Amino acid sequence: LRDLAGRFPGRVQGIAVDVTDEGSIERAAEAIAQEHKHIDMLINCAGILHDADNNRMPERSLRACRADWMQEVYALNALGPVLLTAGLHNLIAGKPAERPRMVANLSARVGSVSDNGLGGWWGYRMSKAALNMATRNMALELGRKNVLAVALHPGTTDTGLSKPFQKNVKPEKLFKTSFTVDCLLKVIECVEADQSGYLYAWDGKHIPF
Repeated sequence: LRDLAGRFPGRVQGIAVDVTDEGSIERAAEAIAQEHKHIDMLINCAGILHDADNNRMPERSLRACRADWMQEVYALNALGPVLLTAGLHNLIAGKPAERPRMVANLSARVGSVSDNGLGGWWGYRMSKAALNMATRNMALELGRKNVLAVALHPGTTDTGLSKPFQKNVKPEKLFKTSFTVDCLLKVIECVEADQSGYLYAWDGKHIPF
């Protein structure tokens, strides 16, 4: 964001927010409202898969599950998008818009119950499955105010989140961030009202919940 702010002066503004802290969200909402009358698109992209510094990785087995770590993953991946969207509700859906507004939640294919054929990654899978349900709820409720909501699977993208798991990923399946961003924006731009509330991959294909 700092790089973008430098490249596009006056068009990018950074606002610090902890998406798991309602007080922090309230302060961010107030700061945004001072500068903008509404939000056209909210992309909830904060998330966690591992904490290598504290030797916390996705659980490979049921016996590896620990409450404190799973709660931390759930708080950021599932509750965070819900709390932030709720905190920005008046800016997103306070007044019906002529053109549909959008809430896009960064989910994952591993959050699909029907697609789960491997197991493991307990906390992450469960948090993304919960986020998919939240996306459906958002679509139903916010749709009354002409706001669409979708969950998005970005594919394996070359970021810190995927870094420990890139070893077995084929080079053509490891996406640059610029590629992923372009793909996801194209998916968002193509979403119609009857497609709201569902999970889509980076290539626009629907992924069953």
